[in-house]
Amino acid sequence: MRYLSTRGHPDRRRFCDILLEGLAPDGGLYLPEQYPKVDAATLAKWRGLSYAELAFEVLSLYVDDIPAADLKALCAKTYTAEVFGSDEIVPLRELEDGVYLEALSNGPTLAFKDMAMQLLGNLFEYELNRRGEQLNILGATSGDTGSAAEYAMRGKKGVRVFMTSPDGRMSPFQQAQMFSLQDANIHNIAVDGVFDDCQDIVKAVSNDLGFKRKYKIGTVNSINWARLLAQVVYYFAGYFQATASNDKQVSFTVPSGNFGNVCAGHVARMMGLPIRTLVVATNENDVLDEFFRTGVYRVRAAADTHETSSPSMDISKASNFERFVFDLVGRDGAKTRALFEGELGRAGRFDLRGDPVFAQAAQRFGFASSRSTHADRLATIRDTDKRFATLIDTHTADGLKAAREHLVAGVPMIVLETALPIKFAETIVEALGHEPARPARFEGIEALPKRVVKLPADAEAVKAYIAQHCD
Repeated sequence: MRYLSTRGHPDRRRFCDILLEGLAPDGGLYLPEQYPKVDAATLAKWRGLSYAELAFEVLSLYVDDIPAADLKALCAKTYTAEVFGSDEIVPLRELEDGVYLEALSNGPTLAFKDMAMQLLGNLFEYELNRRGEQLNILGATSGDTGSAAEYAMRGKKGVRVFMTSPDGRMSPFQQAQMFSLQDANIHNIAVDGVFDDCQDIVKAVSNDLGFKRKYKIGTVNSINWARLLAQVVYYFAGYFQATASNDKQVSFTVPSGNFGNVCAGHVARMMGLPIRTLVVATNENDVLDEFFRTGVYRVRAAADTHETSSPSMDISKASNFERFVFDLVGRDGAKTRALFEGELGRAGRFDLRGDPVFAQAAQRFGFASSRSTHADRLATIRDTDKRFATLIDTHTADGLKAAREHLVAGVPMIVLETALPIKFAETIVEALGHEPARPARFEGIEALPKRVVKLPADAEAVKAYIAQHCD
């Protein structure tokens, strides 16, 4: 299996190379040269496997430069009931007729990002040890990626983490999860700006090839293919739990800001998983919803990026969207580069309304979308608590609202849970009048000493900080 850049760079890379590299040299994102196809016989063989066994089978289709026995051991080490709270790892339950919740938030940081990040931490440690190298991870978070990465990488040999986040834009619980960590290899950087500023810094540093090579810069954001690949597994796991046979279709609704979580569903669908519809659920920052409704992809400036009660989706530049657009335009690297470097860079938007590929997008790739507001969020949280005695977080509420708008009789609709409600306690209190349950290990976390530095939204300032702490 070889990997190519969405922007047409001629090099083809192996999995372990792009694991440590992040962005391609031309600023593009890596994708496999082709998606492996999974037929009915393979689905039948996989049905009934444990989650760790299923992860090994899926990853084996994309990873051929780690010995099979080692890859199997890494999956078995990662996906345990001790870490994720149950033997199913991602248990599925029916909420109402035809609507299911897939629990992805039982890991160490109570968010779906743990599903991939725990594996990524073990992959990094394995490969760095094999090469005798070190890696400095630079990341950007709007809330959950940062803590998931830091908890996965803390204490890992050969790894430092430099995590940028928008100053004051995360919930108090999210901030405390990250900033209370005192591990020497963890560095928190609060940026004076919004998430998109943090993401721009990560891309700017990654595109400085001299700096990137000198300081061994890698990424854990979903621009890293390995992380997205790990997320593909829970689409298969959800499908097997929701169906009794492999001739059935399901749909998924995915709360999405950066397009990484739902892009993993796109990959699963391209592999042959019987997915009818992938519903992209957005909040008031509705860049993705606007595209799927109109064909116009229009990023917003920082001043126009709303601060919402589902803050992990307060994103107006969906970095993983480029992977889907690459497939949408027939895997044409030159056209993808023209859209993302040319039109988007020049005008802050591109328009595919007149392009036949957009007219075929929903039929060929199964996408639909929806938008939620704060009022929708409160109403959905109250309704779900009252009718089903189930407490959901704000992002999952966005997903549940969208799911109900796109139900098709006879097709199970699986909503991917995003986080546990305690991470967004302020909105839960507003909706229900009481605090959500808090795992005992997180009692008093907001009062712990914080380890964080504040920097301007400037790539050079972040580079200087990295250099200072690597010498």
